[in-house]
Amino acid sequence: MTNDDRLRPVDLARLAGVSTQQIRNYEEAGVLPPAARTASGYRTFRDVHRRALLTHRTLAKGYGPATATRIMRTVHDGHTAGALALVDAAHAALHAERTALRATSEALGMLTGEPPSRLPRSGLSIGDVAALLGVRTSTLRVWEAAGLLAPRREKGTRYRTYGPADVRDARLIHTLRRSHYLLDQIRPVLQGLHREGSSEALRAAIEARGRALTARTRAMLEGAGRLHDYLEVCDHLDVRDSRDGRDCLDGLDAPGAAGLSAAGTTTGSTAGGPGPSPT
Repeated sequence: MTNDDRLRPVDLARLAGVSTQQIRNYEEAGVLPPAARTASGYRTFRDVHRRALLTHRTLAKGYGPATATRIMRTVHDGHTAGALALVDAAHAALHAERTALRATSEALGMLTGEPPSRLPRSGLSIGDVAALLGVRTSTLRVWEAAGLLAPRREKGTRYRTYGPADVRDARLIHTLRRSHYLLDQIRPVLQGLHREGSSEALRAAIEARGRALTARTRAMLEGAGRLHDYLEVCDHLDVRDSRDGRDCLDGLDAPGAAGLSAAGTTTGSTAGGPGPSPT
């Protein structure tokens, strides 16, 4: 790689559509490998910095900016296994969210009983609700202690009074408990039902969230693929050497270090990125 292949901060900034200060921030945060310096102290970047920038921006779409920054910083610290562990953790969290969403959807499908219009309109006592469901009053108290029920209390006597929404929730809890759902698994179902206002609205929200998770999964796959390509480049050079003032980024000419265009597509060139812009 020759001096003509060097990139200025403004060149990377234009590529990413950010300010030159942001490029400097990226380098200081470890998103980019350390830049070499000219005799006068100006930063000079190479094609590996362009690749790192594109990798970070692609990762950020699926993993989020904070996680993307941690991944790139860990790579540039020389801990590839640690960076991949961050990727694994993000995918595990997404899987857990998808599993919880599926459980909520299945639980919602079990919502049975009388329609709201046939639920008791006047307040019921804890004994009335227990008899209606065929459970003990102590069971209702356990559900209340777990934060799943919150019946109103009468003034003076402090007796519990269950309204139609409370009875609906108790019925849903009872149905899910008979299907071996844990209380912690039931809680998000009730929270979603309260937030959306109806089972139909909750079902629509679940479907929308499912589509969002699918889109995020695809974005994460794209980011993981770009990271894989970047790690292939890093295998051919030590991006940390320039911390000691040594410019070793000429290693991009190594076999297998195929170039990436500004749009992110693989090219057949191994000569590096575009030269500095004329302005």
